Amino acid sequence: MPRLYLVRHGRAAATFAEAADPGLDALGRSQAEAAGEHLSRLAPVALLTSPLKRARETSEPLARFWARAVAVEPAVAEIPSPAGLGLAERAEWLRGFMAGSWRAASRDLAQWREAVIAALTAQSADAVIFSHFIAINVAVGAAEGNDSVTVFRPDNCSVTILDIENGALKFVERGREAETKVN
Repeated sequence: MPRLYLVRHGRAAATFAEAADPGLDALGRSQAEAAGEHLSRLAPVALLTSPLKRARETSEPLARFWARAVAVEPAVAEIPSPAGLGLAERAEWLRGFMAGSWRAASRDLAQWREAVIAALTAQSADAVIFSHFIAINVAVGAAEGNDSVTVFRPDNCSVTILDIENGALKFVERGREAETKVN
């Protein structure tokens, strides 16, 4: 039974309303180092990351500890915003969307959600996966049968653990929670 360790990226250098693809700030880099050191105690497993800079940078310390390459998995990237939104409008849209359920999601977002779940359940071996707030919520919601967009609030560099059992996600442990604000 494959075990997945979903790591939310470290603190970004800019907010959702300020930049489309920021890297980590100094605290985020420190969080990534601490997460890498903590996870390095596991036996080395596959490493996957969202293609976004903050997730890739968060994966680097663990990749160094294990001397392993990190595979990019586009399906675990940040939730796509509706086309044509500016950065400030995007943040406002996300705040509203996070309060809802997947039943109210557009077809495109429902397909994105299904792609996240499919990519995770396709893993045939244990893996550490560096991802984002909503994608991690998709996984936990699928494992718990919860249709809410926000099931919990994973903190930066928190580790949420899920197993894959009979082709489905099974909840093991939520990562550390914090208040996340979309600005």
